[in-house]
Amino acid sequence: MATETDTTNIDARRLVHRLPDDVLLHGGIVFSILLMASPLLLAVIMSTQSTTEVYQVTNLGLGSKGLSNYSDALVNYDFSTYMLNSFVMSVIVVVGKVTLSLFAALALVYYRFPYERAVFMFILLTLLLPVPVRIVPLFQLMADLGWTNSLLALTGPYIASATAVFLFRQQFMGISASLVEVARLDGVGPLTFLFRVLIPMSRGMIAGVCVITFIYTWNQFLWPLVVVTDKSSQVVQVGIRYLQGSAQAGLTQWGLIMAGAVLALLPPLVVLVVLHRPLLRTLTIQQK
Repeated sequence: MATETDTTNIDARRLVHRLPDDVLLHGGIVFSILLMASPLLLAVIMSTQSTTEVYQVTNLGLGSKGLSNYSDALVNYDFSTYMLNSFVMSVIVVVGKVTLSLFAALALVYYRFPYERAVFMFILLTLLLPVPVRIVPLFQLMADLGWTNSLLALTGPYIASATAVFLFRQQFMGISASLVEVARLDGVGPLTFLFRVLIPMSRGMIAGVCVITFIYTWNQFLWPLVVVTDKSSQVVQVGIRYLQGSAQAGLTQWGLIMAGAVLALLPPLVVLVVLHRPLLRTLTIQQK
């Protein structure tokens, strides 16, 4: 009995000694989360404030505008059109990039052709030439094709992706060779093998690539700003820039701008929350 009592006392003392450490640990985690979330919280607060309230530095509470800044941005400044354009652009790029990358990875892994390794290395070398570096010749190409101010100009340069090809290639190479041999013996064609075997076994990777591609495309600013001059065809990131041109009594309407920024954040945030697990798996494989 005494032994049980002593053991209980020892456990209680250990718990007491551990309590300050646990408090410091969890307190540090909460503080870090609040620190990282503070810009977003500040943006949400400012999106409810009037122009006068925003310029009052000590005013850190919800403003008198409520949701009127959001409705003003969506209706009066045509922000809903910009969001729709960005959504359509992002979906087209996601579908086109994933489809093209799947076929490219299929060819690189399961087909034998001359200079196969050199072709793959050339694909990887394109990572050294992102769109901003190629922006002048790309714009000239779009102008020669007559694609400026069109959805083709917004989506075309982003369809091919060396990163997606690399990820799908690594995924396909990890699939058992015996499964491939069984499919060949059964007379399964390449397209059937792709859609019935490879894609079902790569759903996590495909979902992760879709998330990365959607967020990357949604956040495009420079290329749409250059290639699209028609305001009604612009995307949401450029739309936020248009909101910065609005002024009230000579003051920038930061409440309106923050409302637009919060609205622009919502679609990629929803996609990220829904598909965050496949994204984490994709990033883990990419780091390896």
